[in-house]
Amino acid sequence: MRFHKLLLESAILFALMLFFQSCMLTDKSKNSEEIVKEVRVEAEDYTGSSNNPEIRITKSGDKYVRSEKDGWIAFDVNVPIAGRYKTQISLSSADSLQTCWIEDHCDNKDDRNYNITSAVLVPKSTSEESFTTVFKDGSPLNLGVHKMKLHLPNAKVNIDWIKFTLLQEHTKTPKLLTQSTTGEKWVIVWSDEFEKNGLPDSTKWNYDLGNWGWGNSELQYYTHSRAENARVEDGNLIIEGRKDDMGQKWTSARLTTRGKVSFLYGKIEFRAKVPHNKGNWAAGWTLGDEYLDELSWPYCGEIDILESVGYEMDDETGNGIAHASAHSAARYFKLGNQPTNTVEVKNMNGEYHTYGVEWSPDYVKIYVDDKHYFSYTDNSTELSWPFGKAQNIILNLAIGGGWGGYYGIDETISSQKMIIDYVRVYELQ
Repeated sequence: MRFHKLLLESAILFALMLFFQSCMLTDKSKNSEEIVKEVRVEAEDYTGSSNNPEIRITKSGDKYVRSEKDGWIAFDVNVPIAGRYKTQISLSSADSLQTCWIEDHCDNKDDRNYNITSAVLVPKSTSEESFTTVFKDGSPLNLGVHKMKLHLPNAKVNIDWIKFTLLQEHTKTPKLLTQSTTGEKWVIVWSDEFEKNGLPDSTKWNYDLGNWGWGNSELQYYTHSRAENARVEDGNLIIEGRKDDMGQKWTSARLTTRGKVSFLYGKIEFRAKVPHNKGNWAAGWTLGDEYLDELSWPYCGEIDILESVGYEMDDETGNGIAHASAHSAARYFKLGNQPTNTVEVKNMNGEYHTYGVEWSPDYVKIYVDDKHYFSYTDNSTELSWPFGKAQNIILNLAIGGGWGGYYGIDETISSQKMIIDYVRVYELQ
């Protein structure tokens, strides 16, 4: 009996040892995974430059790069996971109020500048070797090697390292709804009526995160699951831009169905009020599910169901202009042939209006309150017609940027709201 008991106790002890070893291995695996999610590039390992920087050594023996005039240094970054990253730069400068920025895919075939940080302020340092870390959140990076450039100001700047840390892994959308485009009656197949107060329905919406500029030098920091910026209240989704919030100039929200559900064809519409003050940029649109980082666009396709900028709206009447566009690799702004149109809309701020797109294998047609004002029909090539592939729905309110902030931002306002009554997707039956 004692022998059997001893054997049993030994077996239990051995099993516990195996269990704890397994836990340690799991933790080690997790730690390894965390290390993979961070990439650091030493400045002295740059692959090219435009301004002949000098490599120096600190008193402690660490190397850094000294640049004394405007230009750039190039470097390669091997990104392990597709997603949105915190981009950090360790540097120092004897001058104040200088800015730098990082360009991704500087070897792209379209001769474009993919700015993935917008302007990053370089603070004045107490000494040459007193490095400060500056950062932007949300830079989109696809898996693989990226050819990048750090663009530097016309000043004395010392660069120690550049680091990319994963904040939000890219999630493939698990569900695709393909709508019938033949029939007699439009029938709802997916919707959000925004009936339950609180945060938006997490089974339908994800959040894009960060303040990297979103390709347009926008000012807002898009937050994640924060009721101050995105909430359902009294039957409406409210997306609110807030000034001097969370230590940011502005915060706001950008909701997307990517990672939840994507759509192919049918009718997509939303009923909304958009803000009127100078500086805002409200949008309801679709983006191709193939988007992974800035190199993906406009190849992935984009349909702008509504874009509205506050400076085009009368503050008293709310009368403004709705913009509709379709973007493809064959037809977009850089080529000077972007298909777009506008229509005047009365009281966009004070009354709800319905903005919609009818999307088939042959055309894209956009409406306001059932008034058709834009069509796109060039499906002659894959480059001109990326709209035979899945798109996800995006709702967002931006502040500033190349378009929204073209005439500046109204300094008297501290809040801007885009109010959405519903989002619906239909098919013909």
